[in-house]
Amino acid sequence: MIKITSKDFDVTAPIRERIESRLEKLSRHDIQLINPHVIIEQEKQGFKIEASVGIPSNQLFAQATDKDLYAAINAMGQKLEKQLNRLNHKPEGARRAVPVINNDVVGDDLEDEHEETFDKEYIA
Repeated sequence: MIKITSKDFDVTAPIRERIESRLEKLSRHDIQLINPHVIIEQEKQGFKIEASVGIPSNQLFAQATDKDLYAAINAMGQKLEKQLNRLNHKPEGARRAVPVINNDVVGDDLEDEHEETFDKEYIA
């Protein structure tokens, strides 16, 4: 259940549906959403929307402002999805790191080959 708080106006059914549909897109990542909370504020220049969503390994937070409430909701949803993608793909980035090569073994083999070549060229 998504908790939606509004400070200056009533949350209508279409607004609630839009917020729920944006947060449902996060569930495509097979992650449990823990206590999602959305706060909507009406400001002079438009709307400000904040979302805080717990996931098993972390906490997601996004904030967006726009003249159009639905555009602000979409921007907030995109920010949450971007954070979730970053967290989900973080382990893959670590696996792609360059492996450390034991310099002693590789270095010794290369030095021996060059020494033999050097000796042969100047002995003759």
